[in-house]
Amino acid sequence: MNTNSNVYTVVYSTVIVVIVAAILAFAAQALKPKQDANIKADTISQMLTAAQFASKEDLAKIGNDAVLAEYSKYIKEAFTVNAQGQKVRDLDLASREIADNLHAQNTNLKKGNDLELPVYIFDQNGKPVTVVPVYGAGLWGPVWGYIAFKDDLKTVAGAYFDHESETPGLGAKIKDDPEFRAKFVGKIAAWGSDKVLSILKGASQNNEVDAITGATMTSKGLSGAIETWLNAYKPYFSANATTKNKCNCGEFCPCGEACECDCHCTPGQTQCNCPDCPCENCPTGSHKMEE
Repeated sequence: MNTNSNVYTVVYSTVIVVIVAAILAFAAQALKPKQDANIKADTISQMLTAAQFASKEDLAKIGNDAVLAEYSKYIKEAFTVNAQGQKVRDLDLASREIADNLHAQNTNLKKGNDLELPVYIFDQNGKPVTVVPVYGAGLWGPVWGYIAFKDDLKTVAGAYFDHESETPGLGAKIKDDPEFRAKFVGKIAAWGSDKVLSILKGASQNNEVDAITGATMTSKGLSGAIETWLNAYKPYFSANATTKNKCNCGEFCPCGEACECDCHCTPGQTQCNCPDCPCENCPTGSHKMEE
């Protein structure tokens, strides 16, 4: 064959491309189990960090197998729920099955499609800690994370967030700045409001976290992700929260505090009288209920 001909050049190039493609495909297939293991360990590390079992940095040092062992040690229940807060299926604890399709579920949330939202319940010193994910759009790409709630299902035990491409030193602080994540600890989810837990400048309420200075768009994106996902989880939390966090009408006290007073209202009311309300953020006798 004439090595200087166009035919030779085309055939030679085609063979090289096929060989390289085959090598890359083989390498990708061979590395996939390791990549999947890394993703699972990283996701579990984020959940364990949110639940305050350890820091992400310390978990990264002990390796994947040890991280999975820590997960098995503390996890008690893992399952998915639908838009009505009803359990759809159990996640296999033996295989440490996790739901890592947050992007797909976020699309389902926006389109109103069937949901399978993951719920992870850990045991921490004999008390349950419930961890749920959030996912949304930051300034330059997706942002996501996990928020942990104490046994009352309203007090935030901790949080961890990550991102794909937020600006270093600004938006990237949602992951890199432990002081930002620490602001979530002790916050109270206002399940009676659409703004269950928000990030904004000048935060002053129990369900508000102060935004990152200089990272307005990332803060707004993460806040939107948190509000969207926690609203989707509201039916589950509403059905499983302790009764002392509800008024007698069955609605959550919108200020997020325990409401144990004699509070009566009916669906559709926007006010209910609560003269002995212990909530510091609610005017006496004027609880504004969700319509």
